[in-house]
This record gives sequence, structure tokens and C-alpha cells, in this order.
Amino acid sequence: MNAAPAPTEQATDPDTRLSRSVGGKLLYLFILGDVLGAGVYALVGEMAGEVGGAVWLPLLVALGLALLTAGSYAELVTKYPRAGGAAVFADRAFRSPLVSFLVGFSMLAAGVTSAAGLSLAFAGDYFATFVDAPDRLVAVLFLALVATLNARGIKESLRANVAMTAIELSGLLLIVVLAVVVLGRGDGEPGRVTQFVEGTTPAITVLGAAILAYYSFVGFETSANLAEEVRDVRRTYPRALFGALVTAGVVYVAVGVAAVAVVDPQSLAGSTGPLLEVVDAEGSVPAWVFSLVALIAVANGALLTMIMASRLAYGMAEQDLLPTALGRVLPRRRTPWVAIVVTTAVAMGLVFTGDVAGLAETVVLLLLLVFAATNVAVLVLRREKVEEPHFRVITVVPVLGVASCVLLLTQQDAVTWLRAGILLAVGAVLYVVMRFSRRSGSDRPGADGPASDRAASDGTAPDRAE
Repeated sequence: MNAAPAPTEQATDPDTRLSRSVGGKLLYLFILGDVLGAGVYALVGEMAGEVGGAVWLPLLVALGLALLTAGSYAELVTKYPRAGGAAVFADRAFRSPLVSFLVGFSMLAAGVTSAAGLSLAFAGDYFATFVDAPDRLVAVLFLALVATLNARGIKESLRANVAMTAIELSGLLLIVVLAVVVLGRGDGEPGRVTQFVEGTTPAITVLGAAILAYYSFVGFETSANLAEEVRDVRRTYPRALFGALVTAGVVYVAVGVAAVAVVDPQSLAGSTGPLLEVVDAEGSVPAWVFSLVALIAVANGALLTMIMASRLAYGMAEQDLLPTALGRVLPRRRTPWVAIVVTTAVAMGLVFTGDVAGLAETVVLLLLLVFAATNVAVLVLRREKVEEPHFRVITVVPVLGVASCVLLLTQQDAVTWLRAGILLAVGAVLYVVMRFSRRSGSDRPGADGPASDRAASDGTAPDRAE
């Protein structure tokens, strides 16, 4: 794998209407902050319930599988640095409007579903440490606050991410330190880290738990939708991507070992705030302190997920895959405000459709379909050359990436397939409606060009700003 240097891009780039203001450090922290979200803070208990004390093993497996698909994203993002991520790649590779739409819609559905799950995680046991309030109401109000910050601007959002990432990373490291203290005074059982749930086959349970663990790493795809806002993207993106994933993997494994060494896996499985159990076992740190850290961690993941969803909706609108209104940006902030409002409203609705684990599994299934398509797209697009130098992954990586997606898809249960199937069916209906609308519009004078051309003809270009 290699990447050749590319000329530095300016903050104002004539090839994009978005602000190119994200540097390498901000991008690294963006990815790290998204990955270090609910995966450990909210779902480590679910994983412990499935696999037992060897929680670190599915986390390690999930990291390896995620790195395969991350290699494909590194190549495609640096080859085609445009907002829209997987939808843009599918459009170039498969030349099928339906496939492109469904890939992009799957990613979009996964994003808003993930945000809904994270909002419920925010409203769970960690929030209850401070205020006893209806969790659905708290989740909806929380999403509204996230939307407000998202609309202020990408640079402001990522600056907030820097602070929140530092806090959530500190919280995870605190868990490791507290575990060392507990074990040092003779409490806990370090031998649990090699134990599996009795009566189960370790390989099967690890693979099943790896589905939830995979959810802990999928934040890397979010960064693909910032391609138009990253400076020197062809050099910066691969470094930030792989660096953040490896950092997150090391932290996750350490926390997984620490948690089960201190607290019985079944106790972890029975809590929606599993790491709070570790804090209580140590005893010197007030529960409210760590609960606050956990809330910041989950909030950070939700913010970054909604940034992705809104940028993806914007990118699909630019490709005429969604209504062009979603491409409107604020004139001063240069943020896609219509996309932010719509994706937030959908996430609010999804809050009332399931619990954290169920929504997380649905997210993983949808993303596995997207990742499979992206890995195939890498191979298909090898025949298409671009002038600019870009990152190139060795061919076996996307091949293994496809195989890993298929493997994890076989582990999904029928309920998850049903939930995801309903979402995809909604997408198919929306595609038909959009196609009919475009066909009807093309019969009117001046409405036969792409969205950007139509906008230019009616005076709304270049910003679609309001």
C-alpha cells in the first residue's frame, strides 16, 4: 500500500461549495471520536452476555475485519474525494441508478438509525444518575441539541469533537487504571478474561459478539463524507483513518480486559451503563463523574454520526439521488441545513422503534451491505485511471473485505433482517417516486439537465443558499 504526496488544497476550493477547513489532526480526532463512542460505553455489557469473559476477542476480530474495508475506503476516498461516500463510489462502479441509490440510502438509513440508538444510550442509566426522566423524551431533546451544533459549521463541530474525544478517551483509560487498582488490592478475577459462556462453542459465540463489536468500529465510514472538507485529502485521509482505527482497537481491548477482570460478565450484561459497574467496584470515583464522561462520549458519537448523515444526504442530492432541496446550504455557515433538519427528524422517529442493541444490529447489517458494495467497487474501478496520485490498497484486501461482510451477514437474526428489509423497502419506494418525479420534470422546458444546471438556470446557483 502506498500514497503519493498531493498538492496542498486551499480552504476555498472551486471544486466544492463546502469549506475545506479540516486538517489531519482534526480528521484523526473526528474518526477516533466517532469510533470511541457507544461501542464500549453502552454495548460491552451486551458482548459480555454473549461471549463471557473473553470480551476482548470479538473486539480484536472486529478490528481486523474493519481494517479490511477501511483499506478500500482509503483508496476510493483519495481517488474520488467527494461528499457522498459509498453512494458516489457505487455510482461510478456499477453505473446503475438503483444500485447507487440503495447503497447510499442504506448508509443514510444506518446513520440515522445509529444516531437514534446513541440517543437512547444517552438517555439510559448514565443520564439517570443525574435526572430521572422519560428516556424517549430525553433522546429527542438530545437529538435537537446535536442538530443545532451540526448546523453551526463543520469546524465548530469538530472543535467540539476534539474536547469530547479527549474526555471520552480519558474515561476509558480511567477504567483501565481503576481495574489495576482493584486487582492490586486482591479483588477481581483476572482469569475471567479467557472464559466463555458455559455450554457454547467459542468460535460461534465470538463471531456472534463480533457483530456488536463491529458496530464499535464502523465510524470510519463517516469520515468518507468529509472528503470535500479535508485539506490535502489524498495524503491526510489514509494516515488519519488507519491511525484512528488502531488507536481505538488498542483502547477497546484494554477496556474489555479491565471490565471483565473486575466485574462478573453477567453483571455487565445486566446494565445499560456497564462501565459504571467497574467504577462502583473500585469505589473511590463518584458515579456521577464517570456518568458525565460516558454521556459526553455517547454525545460525541451522535454528533459525528449526524454530521455524516447530513453530508451524505447533501452528497446524494448533488448526485440527483435525493431531492435537490437537501443540497441547500446556509450562506454564511456553509452547512447543509435542510439535510440536517430532515435527518434529525428521521432519527427522532426511529427513537420510538427499538432499543439500543436492536438498533445497533440493524445498523451493522445495513453497513455490511454498503461495505460489501464498496469493496467490490474498488476492484471494478481499478480500470478507471485518475490524474491525481492516490492511495492504493493491495488487491487481496478488498477481496477479503467482501468475504468478511458475507461472513458477518450470516450471523444476523431474522428480526434484524426484517427491520433492515423494511428500511430498504422504504428506500426502493422513494427511488421510484424520485425517478417518476424526474421523468415528469424532464417534460417541462428548462428541466432536462442535472440538478446543478437547473439551479443555475433559475438563479439559485451556486450556493442553493437561503
